[in-house]
Amino acid sequence: MILEARDLAFGWSAASPLGRGLSFGVDAGEIVCVLGPNGGGKTTLFRTLTGLLPALGGEIRLAGDALASLDRAAIARRVAVVPQSHQIVFPFAVEDFVLMGRTAHLALFATPGRADRAAAQAALAELGIAHLAGRSYNAISGGERQLVLFARALAQAPRAIVLDEPTASLDFGNQVKVLQMLRGLASRGLAVLVSTHDPDHAFLVADRALLLHDGAFVAAGAPHEAITPATLRLLYGVEAEIATLPDGRALCVPRVAGRRGAA
Repeated sequence: MILEARDLAFGWSAASPLGRGLSFGVDAGEIVCVLGPNGGGKTTLFRTLTGLLPALGGEIRLAGDALASLDRAAIARRVAVVPQSHQIVFPFAVEDFVLMGRTAHLALFATPGRADRAAAQAALAELGIAHLAGRSYNAISGGERQLVLFARALAQAPRAIVLDEPTASLDFGNQVKVLQMLRGLASRGLAVLVSTHDPDHAFLVADRALLLHDGAFVAAGAPHEAITPATLRLLYGVEAEIATLPDGRALCVPRVAGRRGAA
């Protein structure tokens, strides 16, 4: 198991954790999708899993080693993070920003070499944003910045990648591109953990879905087993149906009051 939580408690205060007793793992070549409402703890959980926040109980393991036993460089060589959004003060060029993903592979005080720059350029090209290489990170759109964050994670060459709502600020075409990238990462043997508000994204790419509500998983399993009208109602307080397309794919169809044909 590449990324594993055992009886994990997480949050900002040991006196009132956001969640406790969570046990799950993400293996090489697997995509696990976490769904849950706004404020439900997904971001805090992900920050805990990657060592940015201390666990309040239980244990996290990366590629078999306890997270608590690893320094930041060792953690970065094993797991990359794509946050919801990211602001920086200095106007780094996009290529230099992506090159920062190579830091975990460099010796102290070493500078990036030809292979590191090639990795950064390859990541930009793979996402179709090589034309942004010389632009200032602060001067590109929010959607473009999200793709650059993804490229930085690719350049990092980790064993696992954790993505917190990576499609939230992207248009439809770029959402599809990122979803395809997730499947490509898994096919290379990476463990992929991703959060989303869109159940259809889980249906499209996930091997398993974990539904987080009030600090606990209320459903877990293959997306078509975990994502149901009942669990969507519990998570989001809405009525929805799960439709099956002719090719067997599932689709979430919410009921919108007032629409013709609505119940």
